[in-house]
Amino acid sequence: MEGCDHDGRAVLSSAEKTAVAAAAVAVVRRFQVERAAGRMKVTLSRRRQRILLQRVLDAPDCVTTSEAVLQLCFAIGCGVVPRTTPRWWMRRRTGGTWEDLRLCDDPTDGYFREKLRMSRRVFIEISEACAPLLRRQVTFYREPLPSEQIVAYALYRWATGESYDNSTSSFGIGRASGILAVRDVTNTLLRVYGDRISWPTGVRKQVVPRAFLDKGFPNYHGAVDCTHIYVDKPTNAPGENYFDRKHRFSVIAQVVVDLDLRVLDVFVGYPGSCHDIRVIQLSSLSRRAEQGVLFRGPPVTLPGG
Repeated sequence: MEGCDHDGRAVLSSAEKTAVAAAAVAVVRRFQVERAAGRMKVTLSRRRQRILLQRVLDAPDCVTTSEAVLQLCFAIGCGVVPRTTPRWWMRRRTGGTWEDLRLCDDPTDGYFREKLRMSRRVFIEISEACAPLLRRQVTFYREPLPSEQIVAYALYRWATGESYDNSTSSFGIGRASGILAVRDVTNTLLRVYGDRISWPTGVRKQVVPRAFLDKGFPNYHGAVDCTHIYVDKPTNAPGENYFDRKHRFSVIAQVVVDLDLRVLDVFVGYPGSCHDIRVIQLSSLSRRAEQGVLFRGPPVTLPGG
């Protein structure tokens, strides 16, 4: 930059002015060339499309080909044409938990364990066993829920503890249908698997105490403990009776298991404010023990006790 004007401000020299003008002309020229190239591409693309369309129209079986392509698109859209289910590289967003459980690809078994606390194979076995007792009657109003969806919802409700409002929306059913599903599945499981939760008999009655004896517990048949099942505040009973030590409303469940964690006895119903010892004293397990139905061996005093 050379020279100054009358006010003392610096001004461009002739060479600098020429360089600036040349740069501006180059930028404008480059823009014009790129715009012309873009227009040329659009023109060539349109001309190519017109040529291809004319060739299709000139073909003797144009109408037949168009109808075949249209029918194929309809078949693919309706799901008639089978397609290989892609692998889940990330969890897909579908219509909810029930739609995800229905998908049969690689992560399904893990998804079943996450949502239902069991494998897909065990779920299918339970669904097939309960299906005859859970089939709904077909009416003119709507299609009944499939038995698999009813069982899956009940298991999901028990596994997650979600409210009926949240859990039913994940399965695409109403709140009343969810309450009815849990009730029906409970009654069905008691009928189908009534012999699964029972005190050991026969050879099993000899094996279980022997296994406890090897661990240093003579004349033991199982381990008992109580847990709290959280519920909403009861409306037809005094709420303070169900208010437990953790300041939540709950119902106590007493469960007996053996060394293999097989459930031998379940007793549920007393409010959360009851002590565990009191629940045992009031349970049917205690009454059967006092009647001599459960324990037939002689009393044993533990070492140090």
